[in-house]
Amino acid sequence: RFSSWGRRINSFSTAAAAIDEPIHPSIQIDHTQLLINGQFIDAASGRTFPTVDPRTGDVIARVAEGDLEDINRAVAAARKAFDEGPWPKMTAYERSRIMLRFADLLEKHAGEVAKLETWDNGKPYEQAAKIEIPMVVRMFRYYAGWADKIHGFTVPADGQHHVQTLHEPYGVCGLIIPWNFPLLLYSWKVGPALACGNTVVLKTAEQTPLSAIYVSKLFHEAGLPPGVLNVVSGFGPTAGAALSSHMDVNKLSFTGSTATGKVVLALAAKSNLKPVTLELGGKSPFIVCKDADVDKAVELAHSALFFNQGQCCCAGSRTLVHESVYDEFVEKAKARALKRVVGDPFKTGIEQGPQIDNEQFKKILKYIRSGIESGATLESGGEQFGSKGYYIQPTVFSNVQDDMLIAKDEIFGPVQSISKFKDLEEVVQRANASSYGLAAGVFTQNIETANTLTRALRVGTVWINCYDIFDAAVPFGGFKMSGQGREKGIYGLSSYLQVKAVVTPLKNPAWL
Repeated sequence: RFSSWGRRINSFSTAAAAIDEPIHPSIQIDHTQLLINGQFIDAASGRTFPTVDPRTGDVIARVAEGDLEDINRAVAAARKAFDEGPWPKMTAYERSRIMLRFADLLEKHAGEVAKLETWDNGKPYEQAAKIEIPMVVRMFRYYAGWADKIHGFTVPADGQHHVQTLHEPYGVCGLIIPWNFPLLLYSWKVGPALACGNTVVLKTAEQTPLSAIYVSKLFHEAGLPPGVLNVVSGFGPTAGAALSSHMDVNKLSFTGSTATGKVVLALAAKSNLKPVTLELGGKSPFIVCKDADVDKAVELAHSALFFNQGQCCCAGSRTLVHESVYDEFVEKAKARALKRVVGDPFKTGIEQGPQIDNEQFKKILKYIRSGIESGATLESGGEQFGSKGYYIQPTVFSNVQDDMLIAKDEIFGPVQSISKFKDLEEVVQRANASSYGLAAGVFTQNIETANTLTRALRVGTVWINCYDIFDAAVPFGGFKMSGQGREKGIYGLSSYLQVKAVVTPLKNPAWL
């Protein structure tokens, strides 16, 4: 669970880590091609693109650049595997066994996978190795357990008819994953899609293609038939658009920005009206009530915002603090940010690595300048950390007003915006005024306050006196412009199943 990472980092040194010569991870990159029909192949165009080390801006490797023709090849392979191959015809128990074997292989190679994730993404290695990869393993074991427990119902009807429902796979599922948690979101989508008997075409984020390619190789070693899982690396306007608008893709699932989600939904609608699951942006409120334990609230709010370099869709990026504890909270939040350890994510004890790339780096610094220019008080940070790579100082703003860009827009970086409120009625109104509705945190010792806010907040997840608790069984998704549908848990299965009603006449039944 992410929260356990937050507890673990409390024991780290609070001295700022110097960014010296970056550590070179001890792993060889063997696979940079597309994975189609069980084989690694070059892109049809022969083109490649660089994937970059965010610690330095240097090229790690060049990866095959898939586009329309490659998506067509991958979808054709997935279609054949679904219509003619063994996967949907295989017993659910055997599908489960293959997924469990894959989870075992992933656990065996966890160290290599975590190194790839950190090298390509910039997240702390300890976070990837001790928190995220175990969560990915758990997710596949969870959905492997569901594979042979998916069934319909016998429905009582008014009259002499036997009625049953069948829960059937869609067919070919197009899955598009983001760069902030590449393998976690891989497991959230691939796990339930395969457990339900679908076949998959997965498009990786162009910033972080390496880990998905690596683990998909392991999936085939576990016995996955060719064509069941196809991986295409490439860019959104080409590969992503081709997958979203493909007439032979039956289901689409996308995680990313709200702006891109709108494009994906429009392409799906204009093509074959394929159903779409969307997990999009957020501007989640973290509400600190007047009865809160301020020290615990400061630490939790710090973790809720700065976790994963602030690159988290459900980050607690609007810190709303009751006026009675506001000044104390701001001072302690500033002190905590100043102690945050920034540096090479491969070093032990590092809490914060670099941002994903230069584009995101510049965007975050632009928002920081906007906060200063709009009159918010810069308590800490605000600048680049070091002189190389995409590191940003942990930044805290106080006196943030709701009309400021840093209070409205999803920054997706290590920028905490703190504002004060007077009472519950006010904070509910302000928290719900956002166009987003992904998550919220509530810190209070009063059960009545917790219950009031839980029901009043228009979000998909409310964390009470905790944050970023991601269990395999707990559904995740958003209200409003934070998306549609749910991932994880039993609710995640419904995204990959269609319901068919079967009605049969009964003659002289013994009972109805």
